[in-house]
Amino acid sequence: MNNDNSLKNEKSEEVKEFGSVVATDGKHKIYCLTIIGEIEGHTVLAENSKSTKYEHIIPQLVAVEQSTEIDGLLVILNTIGGDVEAGLAIAELISGMKKPTVTFVLGGGHSIGVPLAVSAKRSYIAPSATMTVHPVRSNGLFIGVPQMLNHFQRMQNRISDFVCRNSNINAETFNSLMMNTGEMVTDVGSVLSGEKAVEVGLIDEIGNLSEVIDGLYKLIDNNG
Repeated sequence: MNNDNSLKNEKSEEVKEFGSVVATDGKHKIYCLTIIGEIEGHTVLAENSKSTKYEHIIPQLVAVEQSTEIDGLLVILNTIGGDVEAGLAIAELISGMKKPTVTFVLGGGHSIGVPLAVSAKRSYIAPSATMTVHPVRSNGLFIGVPQMLNHFQRMQNRISDFVCRNSNINAETFNSLMMNTGEMVTDVGSVLSGEKAVEVGLIDEIGNLSEVIDGLYKLIDNNG
């Protein structure tokens, strides 16, 4: 009984501190990781902002990849953007894992949430969720010189290349969605419904939680 209580307390602490938990009671042992709100990078966000710290996520991913007990990774996403380089770093780590990985978009996948959503071996989106695609932008100091514009263009190319390499969308379609001027009143870009995100090849399929877990189990079975 004491061991059971200790395990429950440990799981509760993981959820509270990192938004993660190891699910041990199903067919396979999976690690559930949540990436929500804004991706916090080198700049600390305000205390009233819901954020995911990349220095918390990175060691968790390394631990999951190295674990001999965990069979697969489920990443649940509901993001509003954030630090581009921090988000891309997390996405690169997920895409480079040998362990079976699945992403599930709930609510929204905004900006850097798009690379995160496509980073796993299989991606899912809830029927009511959306994906927001728009170019890289900054709300800080911007020096109006060609070098700065080139820097943003190179960063955008890195993101676009990653998304196209890790999904079924082609570069032409992705760029047209990103530069769309006819949909967002005060911005450039596109908001895709779950069905549309699958239709254009950005996400693999629409699903609910049980279907997502079944999909991860299939990857684990095939991997074994």
